[in-house]
Amino acid sequence: MFVFKYFDFFIETFTDTFLLFGKSISYESLQLVLPVGISFYTFQTLSYTIDVYRKRIDPTDDVVSFFAFVSFFPQLVAGPIERASNLLPQFQKERKFDYRKSVDGLQLILGGLFKKMVIADNCALIVNNLFENYTEYSGSTLFCGAIFFGFQIYGDFSGYSDIAIGMARLLGFDLMKNFNFPYLSKNLIEFWRRWHISLSTWFRDYVYIPLGGNRVSPIRLISNILIVFVVSGLWHGANLTFLVWGLIHGIFLTTTVFLMKIPKVSTFLNTKKSIFFDILGIGITFFVVTVAWVFFRAETINEALKYLEQTFSTSLFSMPQGNKWFLLFLMGYMVIEWFQKKREHLLDIHYIFSKPIRYSIYYTVVFFVLYFGGNLQTFIYFQF
Repeated sequence: MFVFKYFDFFIETFTDTFLLFGKSISYESLQLVLPVGISFYTFQTLSYTIDVYRKRIDPTDDVVSFFAFVSFFPQLVAGPIERASNLLPQFQKERKFDYRKSVDGLQLILGGLFKKMVIADNCALIVNNLFENYTEYSGSTLFCGAIFFGFQIYGDFSGYSDIAIGMARLLGFDLMKNFNFPYLSKNLIEFWRRWHISLSTWFRDYVYIPLGGNRVSPIRLISNILIVFVVSGLWHGANLTFLVWGLIHGIFLTTTVFLMKIPKVSTFLNTKKSIFFDILGIGITFFVVTVAWVFFRAETINEALKYLEQTFSTSLFSMPQGNKWFLLFLMGYMVIEWFQKKREHLLDIHYIFSKPIRYSIYYTVVFFVLYFGGNLQTFIYFQF
């Protein structure tokens, strides 16, 4: 993974460092084509190796099951990053058709298609235009553009995860949940328990805890959190923009952790249970995440800084240009997620006993997918 994904990046960074001291070094980059899904199946096989080494699982002698675990097609190219302890035994036991599980799988696939085709692909058209021509738009429009990208990457990646988990469920396999309504998080700690769960738990188990976790001195705790998020940023791509994105999350999450350790703050947050404080926490968290997404989306740090400079100008308080209806649509979607937040997924509507109502909801979603599906866009996480 290092050779394919990071060799050129580190060589370029190394030579650029020498340029700061007036020394020029010639080099040749490898320019290798990145194998699809390399980050996902590398981490997946690493978890197996580490768990065997730690004696948490026994090594398997079933070669077919092992390679089926490594290359299971629904989640091969973009996750979830599975653990051998969960998925490997499922290849070694007989599976029978389960009507309830199959219905759940189809619900996940339909919900995933809605997120990808209706939300993510339509957001992509707006986002691409705004990020390519940000000097021509007002701050309020650019801020909306950052919001649209937040929904694009959420709809794109959680949509893929839902489709993958749903397909696996149709085949009788249970993959781990990868998203749990992350934009309803009241702080960054909660956000990372809900966003890309398979990756965040992987870093927790194989990086954060081995470094000492939170049972260390305050300085070590800060360094542990920052190391995890720097590595997480680099995992997403060999670019300084991803590194900055990871650092922003690491700094704000560290701040949140230390605020939670203050008795008065902790007591206040635990006692003030109301919709107002929930919405306030969600709003602050969403704002921080949205600003950080600008670095994730931009091609360079300079481009991200200029985008933010243009955003937080006096024109931030002007009326945004265009796409207001789609913004209202996304707000309506978040209201639906709010009501579904205690359910397993978006279309988990088994609690609605009326069959006509349930099927009306299904066909409405199908209509939206077929009629409002945007232009076909490649899944964002295919590049990772």
